[in-house]
Amino acid sequence: MFSVFRNARKSMGKAAAILSTLVLAACQPSGDGPATAPSDTVNVALLVPSGSGQASDQLLARSIENAARMAITDLGGVKIDLRVYPTSGQPAQASAAATQAVADGASVILGPVFAEEANAAGLAASQAGINVLSFSNNPAIAGANVFVLGPTFDNTARRLASYAVRTGKSQVMIVHDRNPQGEAGRAAIQNGVVSAGGRIVATGSYEFSQNGIVQAIPGIAAQAKSSGAQAVFLTADTAGALPLVTQLLSENGVSPAVTQYVGLTRWDIPAATLSLPGVQGGIFAMPDPALYAQYQARYQSTFGEQPHPVSAIAYDGIAAIGALAKQGRGMDRASLTQGAGFVGVNGVFRLLPNGTNERGLAIARIQNNAVTVIDPAPRSFGGAGF
Repeated sequence: MFSVFRNARKSMGKAAAILSTLVLAACQPSGDGPATAPSDTVNVALLVPSGSGQASDQLLARSIENAARMAITDLGGVKIDLRVYPTSGQPAQASAAATQAVADGASVILGPVFAEEANAAGLAASQAGINVLSFSNNPAIAGANVFVLGPTFDNTARRLASYAVRTGKSQVMIVHDRNPQGEAGRAAIQNGVVSAGGRIVATGSYEFSQNGIVQAIPGIAAQAKSSGAQAVFLTADTAGALPLVTQLLSENGVSPAVTQYVGLTRWDIPAATLSLPGVQGGIFAMPDPALYAQYQARYQSTFGEQPHPVSAIAYDGIAAIGALAKQGRGMDRASLTQGAGFVGVNGVFRLLPNGTNERGLAIARIQNNAVTVIDPAPRSFGGAGF
């Protein structure tokens, strides 16, 4: 999973026809809500992190805007007036941008990326009753008029725990980083396993440093073996502790051939991770890879570069807005949280009343340095993982 969870910023033809069809096949809305005529123009404010002077923010902002405009093109008859506001990735500027967007008549705000600026934008837009569909995956900022569109730990943990329990790996050990993200991941895994009918048989943690990991793993491995854990659920990510943790667990007798390694984060990014010995046989969750591959190909052919992963969430946001507009719905909370959800380039998703989201995820396994989907992403709600 890419992450915009931390408050600090991190660097992060035929296909077109298929993609457009998928987005316009967004599920039918249900429930009551203020109606607007399908012919009405929807004013959408897009908040992007440009203006900070950092090349990574500029690249991210460009990718987000490109994806949003591509999504608008794919919507066909829906009229969207997209206005772009730079935030520099800073809360104060995000607040000012949201205030200006409201003054300019925005019906809904899409973005910003980072948690603190999304919270600030939400506060600025709250008095006007304008909803903010942020790209963050931090549930701490969700609620009131702020939604998070990014993949959440809770959603991912539920999907993976359900699969693990269903396939006979119901006794789970949690291994997590001793930092805010690791603690949040631990809580999500615990809730997901209990909800799936499994049992947490042990919990181990390590100081988030190379020495901390080296010192902690022998004890964690001993716990895994003595507790009878059938699966070890890891919060570590590929940019942090994952390579070392998986290597040392295996070297300390927790064989991935016997004990299932489960990852809360994306283990396929970067691709070099797939060749690590410690992750072979491990499973993780990911958006429907076929849909995302179509999106990547379309974006590459249109803009001549690879899309940033966050850009796909921007596309999904426009898909949801466009689907509601096509049905004559407004951008109020009741419409945005309609239970049938929407379909975007990451697959099926829906916004929840608490401001978080549910996404249809596939279960993938790493084997022989490659990713294989072993349980497909559901294409509608009520299927696997829901």
